[in-house]
Amino acid sequence: MSHEDKVIVTCAITGVLANRDQCAAIPYTPVEIAEECRRAYEAGASVVHIHARNDDGSPTYSPDVFERIAGEVRDRCPILLNFSTGAIGDDVTEQVEMIRRIKPDIAALNMGTMNYSKYSRRQKRFVFDMVFPNQYEKILALLEAMNESGVKPELECFDSGHTNGAWPLLDMGVLKKPVQFSFIVNVLGGIPAEVESLQLQRQIATGLVGADDLDWEVIGISHCHFRMLASALVLGGNIRTGLEDHLYLPNGEMASSNGELVEQAVTLARTIGREPTTVEETRARLRVDQLRAGVTA
Repeated sequence: MSHEDKVIVTCAITGVLANRDQCAAIPYTPVEIAEECRRAYEAGASVVHIHARNDDGSPTYSPDVFERIAGEVRDRCPILLNFSTGAIGDDVTEQVEMIRRIKPDIAALNMGTMNYSKYSRRQKRFVFDMVFPNQYEKILALLEAMNESGVKPELECFDSGHTNGAWPLLDMGVLKKPVQFSFIVNVLGGIPAEVESLQLQRQIATGLVGADDLDWEVIGISHCHFRMLASALVLGGNIRTGLEDHLYLPNGEMASSNGELVEQAVTLARTIGREPTTVEETRARLRVDQLRAGVTA
């Protein structure tokens, strides 16, 4: 199978907003998160994206909690760990400590400030409305820690300006090729869930780094989820699924696990002739081990 016929499937295990009142399957504790990672791995995912939570489900950035999660996951399966570094505040001290101490294979790097909101058409009001600040000072602090630790940055871009905003980091030499982009669609304040959105984002990213040094995936939030996965698969991109992004299966039933969502994503990929990469293939494609070796050499 050629490179173009392979697809990296990532599973976003648990975010920071949804709770068990909305979906009983959302994991909170390190053991629960690790069990969901195992299910995702067995269903065909090679990467898991993880936010840490306290045992009551509230979000935490504690390096100790991330460390427990890493240990529990690694006891169960060899899946690649992608840890979130997202924070509403400007202080990323805990995130930097987490990166340097745990050295996950990959770490998410949010690439720009935006309005981050959710609007209810039924209630005719905003369910929540906040600013997600990600100025360059914050981005550089996280990226420096990733570079020093041999951790692959995954550039999370909610809009085209976020994608284009990577060029100064490339020019400074702090962001190194090859580059992995994630294009998040359907968050109010960001780019809409349209095929044209993905085409634009891919065009901008290709112009920055070149096709040979680019890997990209789509993150489709809420009810556009599987349509956006299908669009990315046709356009040659990678895909992310999981309970952070969407709670429902294509038939409208609520998912009972992350593994169920991965099974659906893998079936979709195979239907159009693309096979999920193994963990080993993903490691090689993203050059994860080369980054780590370059730091420890």
